[in-house]
Amino acid sequence: MDTVPPLTPMSLPTLLHRIEHEWNSRKRIFDLPTARFWKPDPEVDLSFEFLGRPAASPIGPAAGPHSQMAQNIVLSWLGGSRLFELKTVQILDQLEIERPCIDMETIGYNIEWSQELLIHESLEEYAKAWIIIELLKRWEPIREFVGADPGPHVFDMSVGYDLAGIKSDKVAGFIDAMADATDEIERLRAQIPDDSVFAQFRDIEIPSNISDTITLSTFHGCPPDEIEQITKHLIAEHDIDVIVKLNPTLLGPDGVSSIVHDRLGYEYVELVPTAFEEDLPFDRAITLIDDLHRFALDHGHRFGIKLTNTLVVNNHKQWMPDQTMYLSGAPLHVLATAVLGKLSAALPGRFMIPGHDGADADADAPNGGGDIMVSFSAGVNKDNLADTIAMGVRPASVCSDLLKPGGYGRLAPMLKSLTKAVVESGSNDLDGFRDASLTAAREAGHLDTAVAHFAHITGDDLASYHLDGNSKLPRSVDHDLEMWGCVACNFCVTVCPNDAFFKVPTPESLASEVEDAGRQQYILFGELCNECGNCLTFCPENGDPAMIKPKLFLDEERFATAEGPSFLVGFAGDTLDITPRNGFEDQVPRLASVLDADEGLPLPRS
Repeated sequence: MDTVPPLTPMSLPTLLHRIEHEWNSRKRIFDLPTARFWKPDPEVDLSFEFLGRPAASPIGPAAGPHSQMAQNIVLSWLGGSRLFELKTVQILDQLEIERPCIDMETIGYNIEWSQELLIHESLEEYAKAWIIIELLKRWEPIREFVGADPGPHVFDMSVGYDLAGIKSDKVAGFIDAMADATDEIERLRAQIPDDSVFAQFRDIEIPSNISDTITLSTFHGCPPDEIEQITKHLIAEHDIDVIVKLNPTLLGPDGVSSIVHDRLGYEYVELVPTAFEEDLPFDRAITLIDDLHRFALDHGHRFGIKLTNTLVVNNHKQWMPDQTMYLSGAPLHVLATAVLGKLSAALPGRFMIPGHDGADADADAPNGGGDIMVSFSAGVNKDNLADTIAMGVRPASVCSDLLKPGGYGRLAPMLKSLTKAVVESGSNDLDGFRDASLTAAREAGHLDTAVAHFAHITGDDLASYHLDGNSKLPRSVDHDLEMWGCVACNFCVTVCPNDAFFKVPTPESLASEVEDAGRQQYILFGELCNECGNCLTFCPENGDPAMIKPKLFLDEERFATAEGPSFLVGFAGDTLDITPRNGFEDQVPRLASVLDADEGLPLPRS
């Protein structure tokens, strides 16, 4: 494949130098301010067990754009994530995904669906993130903001999409290397720079088991027998616990239409009939869940399900180029909650959720019932996180909400809101909170907390999920975006899942040269931009920030094919060396003045 890869990750030394330099120059890490770091409340325990493994908080990024690069994962950890569902890895690791591929203008759509890195690069990114978190946990300067003990975290692999691919040497090797990453960790450990503050931690013990759980991404149209064979293969051959991701199509076309079109008012959303014909039908899902649960127990392993994948719909907007797209956000939250309620009623006493234990447990269920874990990812946000967790799901993964202004900074407020809800329930941990929520749900006449939550989001809180409450477009101003100067909303920085953008105070020299230069300048690292389109969606001005703002490159090969205002950045001794491309030679002095400022280029001179 001769095309240029969409992403070129930064090396571990570059990331560590960047962390140190940003902290010293602006008290941020990857542009995240300390006010958005999460520090646990010592009086409230938000920990849970993910397939038996402890995690200090019940949220984290879903497998998607926020969990495929090291800095993404570190940003999530700083924000309070303790469960990371890593981007799905598959044998086809040189995909050509059309751009733009994310549309968060209102409720959320996407056409990106798998890793955009080679498999060995994915392994390296996850190992880099794993190492950096271990270093940060020991780094004294941030303890004030994350606590002396940030608590345990879990990396959960995601693989797909067919048995042949998963059995391939590339994917099987990835799974085994994640379970025992000794060689990768030791290779990277040697790269910790001698001139970095992190050199003091080079010899610390770093667990070699990065991940030994898998959330199987069946995606759309995966045959039931294939799902069964893949799951059994992973359990038996890789000695691993497995979660199977299910689709909202389990509700059937009438059930989905009733919610999306009739209850929520999204009449323009066009369902795809073949998606229902090709997906796992509900009756088969019931037997499949039961069979795989028994198989896992027979092999000494745990089993779970995840609700839900996105919903395939026709691309009525034609902003993204594919014929179909995948719906997420508010309507998907309602669909996923309905699926949980339907499964809960069909398999009473089987799930690890409130109401499926004790007297309600199914005597015929394997292991006494109540031990099939339920993971959840569908339109989770600050306002519904507590009620979502009350349903018993573990964890509640987030994607769409992190693609909105605030980005990773939206995580800590979610956890603060959850902490408040736990305290107000009279509890000090999640188990007590779930018990109190179940009691309240039954006193209100509901079967369980899933039914209660569905009644709430289609009743009293319908406005939060209805078309009427999700039609407002991002704010805009009638002005064309320029290279220097803008409204300085900071949205391009926070909505970018890869942390490609950074902001720099406008130096006096530039302010005197450029009319309306503004107080901030916005620049991006070209290697970290995959042109997903999210900054274009939220920029209030007319234009694409990824193509108009100065684009820096550290990698010569990527720079050689770059479009727009592109600049190769290096150092000649302590002097900044900037090479322009595409006719932007006249902008080099201005760029140099910005990057040479105290809070300029977020990398040290080296």
